[in-house]
Amino acid sequence: MLENLLAQIQQYNPNSDLSLIIKAYNFAEAAHEGQVRKSGEKYFVHPVEVARILAELEMDDSTIVAGLLHDVIEDTKYSYEQIKKEFSEEVAVLVEGVTKLGNFTYETKEERQAESLRKMFIAMAKDIRVIIIKLADRLHNMRTLKYMNENKKKEKAMETIEIYAPIAHRLGISKIKWELEDLSLRYIDPDGYYELVEKVAKKRREREDYINQVIKQLKEALNNVNIEFELSGRPKHFYSIYRKMVYQHKSFEEIFDLTAIRIIVDSIKDCYGVLGIVHTMWKPIPGRFKDYIAMPKPNMYQSLTTVIGPMGEPFEIQIRTRDMHRIAEYGIAAHWKYKEGRSAEEDMDDKLNWLRQLLEWQRDLSDPREFMESLKIDLFTNEVFVFTPKGDVVDLPAGSTPVDFAYKIHSAIGNSCIGAKVDGRIVPIDYKLKNGNIVEILTSSHSNGPSRDWLKFVKSTQAKNRIRQWFKKERKEENTEKGKEMLEKEVRRSGYEGQALLKPQWLSQLAKKFNLNTIDDLYAAIGYGGIMMNQVIPKLKEMYKLAQKEERSTEDIVTSHNKQYKPRQENKGNQGVTVKGIDNILVRFSKCCNPVPGDEIIGFITRGRGVSIHRKDCPNIADDYESQDRFIEVEWDEGRQITYQTEIQIIAADRKGLLSEITNVLSETKLTVTAINARTNKERIAIINLTIEITNIAQLDRLMNKIKTMQGVMDVYRVTS
Repeated sequence: MLENLLAQIQQYNPNSDLSLIIKAYNFAEAAHEGQVRKSGEKYFVHPVEVARILAELEMDDSTIVAGLLHDVIEDTKYSYEQIKKEFSEEVAVLVEGVTKLGNFTYETKEERQAESLRKMFIAMAKDIRVIIIKLADRLHNMRTLKYMNENKKKEKAMETIEIYAPIAHRLGISKIKWELEDLSLRYIDPDGYYELVEKVAKKRREREDYINQVIKQLKEALNNVNIEFELSGRPKHFYSIYRKMVYQHKSFEEIFDLTAIRIIVDSIKDCYGVLGIVHTMWKPIPGRFKDYIAMPKPNMYQSLTTVIGPMGEPFEIQIRTRDMHRIAEYGIAAHWKYKEGRSAEEDMDDKLNWLRQLLEWQRDLSDPREFMESLKIDLFTNEVFVFTPKGDVVDLPAGSTPVDFAYKIHSAIGNSCIGAKVDGRIVPIDYKLKNGNIVEILTSSHSNGPSRDWLKFVKSTQAKNRIRQWFKKERKEENTEKGKEMLEKEVRRSGYEGQALLKPQWLSQLAKKFNLNTIDDLYAAIGYGGIMMNQVIPKLKEMYKLAQKEERSTEDIVTSHNKQYKPRQENKGNQGVTVKGIDNILVRFSKCCNPVPGDEIIGFITRGRGVSIHRKDCPNIADDYESQDRFIEVEWDEGRQITYQTEIQIIAADRKGLLSEITNVLSETKLTVTAINARTNKERIAIINLTIEITNIAQLDRLMNKIKTMQGVMDVYRVTS
């Protein structure tokens, strides 16, 4: 076994350090001494076969060594540190990356599988050779799967066809991908597999005669031009035929392209030259020509593929250069550079962007089922290639929509998407994109953001994660608003005007004490209950008292009110309100209830901020029995004409011209509008807030009564916090 392995390595890498390979071989043989596989053969045969598969992929010495040692940490007494000491840190990292998770307990097998794959992908991001070793390991295990029990066979086969074969496809290693798929099919649907093998064998002779005739005609045509070429037939793999029969609901007799013809030439120019000759000889089938040279697949695959139909039977022709053929067979392994000073990781940077994206998208997924589902979407779906209006190519999972496209371009584009054009015409945002579509996203700065309904039809994990993140952020904003309202309300209940305690510098200090970065983070923590009011209010009071040492205390104000005063002129001129018994005191109107002339009002003595005027039915003071000694009698000064701001909210069925009619009513009543905010919800209900200036409650009542008579208006009421 050792001699065969060394000979295989020397064929493609004459500069290999064979002494290192021999050392690893002997080390692994000794480490696995006494271990036996299910088949009865020595366990050590398995790592040697894995190393041979890696040599077929023409991998470097460190990868071959790691292949020989890949089960040593997991199944023997040797540790990571010992592998590092005996060989190198590079080899130890590769072996440790392949090693399954051990010494951990998981509730479900799915959770264990998800965590094992997470670890493997993280190791892949550091060094892609980890997954190449893992694929070689899985391939040999599948070759010897017949020795397992029936349940284990099917379980391993399903895992292989759902996880490992698609990873091989994504890395472009078709040499491994096809074999993994065919081996898996044998155990997933043995009856279907062997029936298919029999049918293909029966039809092979007539297909070979047909293909040989086509090859002969092609050779004659290509010999007449100055192009060097290699021409061969390639039988389709069983799983490829099986997929067509199952997913396209075709019978075996309806599948004609059981064999493809491959033409390998020296240059890209020759590829297109051969294509021209082929299309002059036979009529191409519309829609079945694909130019993967100009637009390579994400797994680096390049080729011209056309389906033609001489004599009524379609067949596929692939045209590629020798370099393209090597990449199509070996994928990312074909790029491995063990003779140059430049590291392979650097060389792979551009080619592994998809892997880094995958890791980024998976970080927030804690549920194993969600992880596995998104993993299958990211790695294993077919692609659709579309264009931006500028002509850039964008690849997406098959079945993707304009929303997937928008989020692929940028999160901000996705979040502000309101529609899309495909090939110049407007389409629904759940329209399924097709190869070659030119996609233009329509956006608006006034967009309300993504809809949760989008999660039902988007295909890419990137789009799903970005939509979820938006809603997570939206909830944070809701919590921030809620926390701010709660804090302001609690401050008022404590007898302070809101702004008296809620100074930005004090709130920033408080946020830092709770290890929060911003004031908004503090509000959000209060909003979702992470921080309680009794943790916040006392600290704000302390800060307030320190800053207000020179102002009169509450006791001084209350005492002066209770003293017997000589008859004197009552205080007037404070914004149209008279405070009985006190001269020259600051009066403030509370924003929580926005009192206006005509409302029954009451005064509330605040700490150092004068008297706050509330409506008597204001919920913020109605139940405040603890502070009864600070209420004071006040009344409107009817001799003064002052305008006051108040806010009303209108709830109405949304319809054309609604807002225009409301503004006409305002114009008729000759009231000034200082602010307007209109919006509609999903049920097409319009919610309109108006801030208006009035001099008394009678004006407000007249306006509200007029609006209530309008078509579709459900309710009109004053806004209080």
